[in-house]
Amino acid sequence: MTNDALTAYLTIILTSTIMSAMDVPDFKDDPYLRVLRPLMEAYLACWRQDSRHIRSMRLTPSQFDVIATLGDSDGMTCSELSTATLVTKGTLTGVLDRLETKGIIRRDDVKGDRRCTRIRLTDKGKALFRKTFTAHAAFLRPYFERALSQKDADAAKTLLMRIRDSFLQGARP
Repeated sequence: MTNDALTAYLTIILTSTIMSAMDVPDFKDDPYLRVLRPLMEAYLACWRQDSRHIRSMRLTPSQFDVIATLGDSDGMTCSELSTATLVTKGTLTGVLDRLETKGIIRRDDVKGDRRCTRIRLTDKGKALFRKTFTAHAAFLRPYFERALSQKDADAAKTLLMRIRDSFLQGARP
């Protein structure tokens, strides 16, 4: 037996011994934890298809998120944009720099506040928004239509938002 095989064997034996000695709950009987794996699998399946399609339009998911968020607005400050998108603050500056270089967004000073900048789509950015947002919504719609009725979609949204809000509140003792 090689050292790697011996190490793997001993790890399995040790782990099973520790696990049998611990009082590990049976997750199959927990109605809340039974939701976790399907939720994560659904998220990953959606994310993979979503990201693949966005990348086929020559955008990163973060760039698309910013463009889609700005698309129905008269612009936002960096702080507002950070709150409204799924892009982290640390990533947002680089995304905005690249979109500005491509002529997709522009940064305008906010009158009365020299520290604040309003981010807006340029005409090129608005055209890109109309093209990519429409294409992406059309791409995603069949996945949801195949799985959910409109009533199911409304119920799923409500339940998912409740789960999200619970996690945002944090664990309670």
